[in-house]
Amino acid sequence: MGGSPPGLRMLSLVVADMPASLDFCCRLGVAVPDGGDAAGPHVQLRMPGGFSPGLDTAGSARVWHAGWRAGPASVRVVIGFALPAREAAGRRCAELASAGCAGRQPPSGALWGARCAIVAGPGGNDVGLMSPAGGSRRTWPPQESPAP
Repeated sequence: MGGSPPGLRMLSLVVADMPASLDFCCRLGVAVPDGGDAAGPHVQLRMPGGFSPGLDTAGSARVWHAGWRAGPASVRVVIGFALPAREAAGRRCAELASAGCAGRQPPSGALWGARCAIVAGPGGNDVGLMSPAGGSRRTWPPQESPAP
């Protein structure tokens, strides 16, 4: 595989109970952003060093993860890697597909402005491949990501 190595940046967890999950994070010692809406569909946590775990409700996952829509029980964690450029997401996804990794979501523009693809990694965890987010590419209201 060519190009720059990806950086581990994000871990997305699909949670059944957002208030309980946020309470657990607080008790663990993880800072929950001020004004974090416990009833909201997504909460982005910020850790030292740039690592960014996110908590998503089923409604939120339904929008950004086509594989989750196809089989909700099959996705609880998405390990997110940052890539250096928009075109890198498609290129890396194609390289992984040619090596036998199943595509869970084709490269597409995500509502937060990044180009994002998701593949099935070994062991049953999904792996997100994400370009830098472009503010001018953010969309609202969110539209479902394309099916695999």
